[in-house]
Amino acid sequence: MENNVSVIIPTFNRGRLLKKAIDSVLNQTHTDLELIIVDDGSDDETPAMIAWYQKRNQQKIIFVQQKNRGPAAARNQGLAAARHDFIAFLDSDDWLQPDKIGLQVAAMQKEPDYLISHTEEVWYRDGKLLNQKVKHRKESGFIFGRCLDLCAVSMSTVMIRRQLIEQEGLFDEQLPCCEDYDYWLRVSVKHPFLLINRPLTSKDGGRPDQVSFIHRTGIDKYRIRVIEKILASGMLSVAQYRMAWEELVKKCRIYGNGCIKHGRSTEGEYYLLLPERYSLSTENNGVQRL
Repeated sequence: MENNVSVIIPTFNRGRLLKKAIDSVLNQTHTDLELIIVDDGSDDETPAMIAWYQKRNQQKIIFVQQKNRGPAAARNQGLAAARHDFIAFLDSDDWLQPDKIGLQVAAMQKEPDYLISHTEEVWYRDGKLLNQKVKHRKESGFIFGRCLDLCAVSMSTVMIRRQLIEQEGLFDEQLPCCEDYDYWLRVSVKHPFLLINRPLTSKDGGRPDQVSFIHRTGIDKYRIRVIEKILASGMLSVAQYRMAWEELVKKCRIYGNGCIKHGRSTEGEYYLLLPERYSLSTENNGVQRL
């Protein structure tokens, strides 16, 4: 049974942080792996650092460079280069516990019907440990409802089988952020998630270079766009459609009222009325009635 793993790290101008991520992969107790680092057009010391590592780990590291196209495109480039059945993701400012890959591979081999797994994680802000809220607790099984509410799966905790990409496609490169929210939502329509209930990934947030910070004022707008996509996809059962529509109503209300409060009344009214387009009473709404 194959247990080789491709680990994909997309990065952009993270030279000062990238070393910790790379070292955490190279120091895994599970050694049957390749590390694919996709440089998304960095203009700092990132390319030189990756080249230094690659020279010393030629059998382990694949270095891919592209013009700046965003995290979704970088992950897709990594997937194109990946050679193994198991594929793990790691953001360039996160790091793994030494036994993360090995434990996750073993869990997925024990449960071969699962095409995707994730783990618990530890959060830091400015180097200080953060207590996570109950809503951020990870779950197993069919988690479509949880994925609607928020991005319930953290990218750096995930391992998938190649079969999942073959069935569900790639990350949406039209999304400058929330591409992970979009992908987990699409996957959770049909697939259960296996949770390895241990904190095997660490992340340090709160920096202005993070995509979630850059798009913080409009992140609900992108999540609304993602929910519109899933509503129009024809993939959903009636129950799933209703859940997605109710979440659309909630997010449109929050975003629309926020626009009005900040003097963007036209935009606000647009989002307040948007859910009517997808109402269950609307004919030809694309619901797949199972």
